[in-house]
Amino acid sequence: MLLVANTLPPVDVSGVGEQVLQLAAGLRETGHQVEVLGRGAGGAAGPKALFPLAVVPALARRVRRFRPEVVQVHESDGALAALWLAVARPLLTPPPRLVALLQVSYRQELRAVRPLRDDGRLLGAPSGAEWRFRMFKGPLQVGLGCLTAWLADRVLAPSRVTAAEIERDYGIRGVEVLANVTGGLEVGGPAPSAEPGLQPGPEPEPGYLLFVGRLRVRKGVEVLLRALELVAAEVPEARLLIAGDGEHRRRLERAARRCGVEERVDFLGRCSAARVRRLLAGARALVVPSIYEGMPLVVLEAMEAGVPVVASAVSGIPEVVVDGETGWLVPAVAPGQLAAALAALWRDPEEARRRGEAGRRRLAERYRPAHAARRWERLLGVTGR
Repeated sequence: MLLVANTLPPVDVSGVGEQVLQLAAGLRETGHQVEVLGRGAGGAAGPKALFPLAVVPALARRVRRFRPEVVQVHESDGALAALWLAVARPLLTPPPRLVALLQVSYRQELRAVRPLRDDGRLLGAPSGAEWRFRMFKGPLQVGLGCLTAWLADRVLAPSRVTAAEIERDYGIRGVEVLANVTGGLEVGGPAPSAEPGLQPGPEPEPGYLLFVGRLRVRKGVEVLLRALELVAAEVPEARLLIAGDGEHRRRLERAARRCGVEERVDFLGRCSAARVRRLLAGARALVVPSIYEGMPLVVLEAMEAGVPVVASAVSGIPEVVVDGETGWLVPAVAPGQLAAALAALWRDPEEARRRGEAGRRRLAERYRPAHAARRWERLLGVTGR
């Protein structure tokens, strides 16, 4: 099996890339020979932006050497690789099957670049970079995503909701679900000070709310800041750590000041996967206030740590987080309801602990690399050992 991806840890802090490695770990456990093709030595040359072009000659070399039974591309960055394989396949022995694993529908991601309003109040608006994405890069990603889906023998998505979106938005049928997983990789890693380009410690005192993700409008962080403002009177000790960076950070810093919660919010900047796991260990809850997602990996990492999740009931999140059992689900862009959920978990730490432990059990039963590997084998009709 050959898995092709643009963003791979440890060079890239990427949920997509980590899922590639998690699936590879699960497939190797079941007896498959797996190689991963990314950027750098032995892979595509050049920067991330040129990967869709640069991966084609790298793929040609790897396929001739490795002769995989299956080639799996990830996201729209694999479109030209898929096109090359479709053209070259009749000349290859054996001809590999082409699988596409798409984490999101880019049509939905474009629609999520919009102002956030609650009862007429503007909570947040896209940055200039995000508007440019919507006008220029996003439509290209939609086109590449469609091409990838149309060429693939099998298209996979991380949730039922995302599968339905891809079918509708890309004009295909038969998209199957391969849920994201965690637990197949090393969780330690170097100390924060040894991670180039990433923000170091010191580690904060435990008991905080934690947000993890790239800072952009669809992540709904302004909604979380407004909820923190609303809950301040009832829970004055509540504080929020924001692990991540992005084009939206300055707007969020201004929003924190506007809501009067700047003293209760720490922007940690971009953090490594290893540090995120350390932050989860001290968190009272992970908060995911997104207005659109695929299936965020950090939700699984919180469950693995026994940390309850407070999240928007959007995309694939309700397929993993069970409201009242492993966390709290609220509507998107509803700061009042989000504030009520935060107050509830603060008032009853024992209930929060119970839901966190239930999440840990649910993860062990459903979202490990071995589960993904067995599901992948059934969908493609292949076996390992």
